[in-house]
Amino acid sequence: MSSQSSKSNPVANRYASAFVDMAGDAKLLDKIEQDMRDLFAMIEGSPDLQRVIFNPLASREQQLNVIVALADKAKFQKLTRSFLGVLAQNRRLPQVTAVITAIFAELSRRRGEIAAQVQTAHALSPAQTASLQAELAKAMGSHVTLNVEVNKDLIGGMVVTVGSRMIDDSVRTKLEKLKRAMNSNENVQAKGATS
Repeated sequence: MSSQSSKSNPVANRYASAFVDMAGDAKLLDKIEQDMRDLFAMIEGSPDLQRVIFNPLASREQQLNVIVALADKAKFQKLTRSFLGVLAQNRRLPQVTAVITAIFAELSRRRGEIAAQVQTAHALSPAQTASLQAELAKAMGSHVTLNVEVNKDLIGGMVVTVGSRMIDDSVRTKLEKLKRAMNSNENVQAKGATS
């Protein structure tokens, strides 16, 4: 299932900000965050649900009925249920994953957290993840949340991106640098031999 990045989706950001504002006023931030985590998992795990939510031919009523029934069955907060109903009514349900991502980003921003994108060659153990999170928090001087993805092209090591900063400690990059250095050295030697 694909979702648009919340950074490039001003509509998702507006809905997320309004929802987080309302949840904050109602002192429900932790509860709506859990609702959104549960909803995201349900969407990821159900092709049938994806077909209804992301189908441009599904009627507003179909989408509204499905999302409200889902919210009721999952025992989501009343505020979450209403919010999902508004998304369906406004024909924004196909953007729900982008909205959820924007909600998580907004909650993290309000808590003063920094998000780090981590690509690794192999899955990290819980201990490795906790250690990496602690090291990044120490370096950044703030709590850091990790979004870890496995990228088999890296061969080994990892690439960490925090905001606009990237730390590339992957084997692939090291090999590419070594190859460039060797090619550069060969060119220098070839020039020396011809002069």
